Amino acid sequence: MQIYRLLTEEDTSAFCHKVSLALSKGWVLYGDPQYAYDQANGVMRCAQAVTKEIDGEYHPAMKLGEQ
Repeated sequence: MQIYRLLTEEDTSAFCHKVSLALSKGWVLYGDPQYAYDQANGVMRCAQAVTKEIDGEYHPAMKLGEQ
């Protein structure tokens, strides 16, 4: 079964580290990264979708980041 996550963070090295950690755990990039200005906080935000194949069935209570 394939699961999906959307990683988001301010446009800093923290975002790159978050994506790199997901990749090191077997997640795969899905699509292109996206950027948007967060007017409320005055910062750029990044988003990157990732997917991963896992055994078992999806359940809404599963913690995707721990897969």
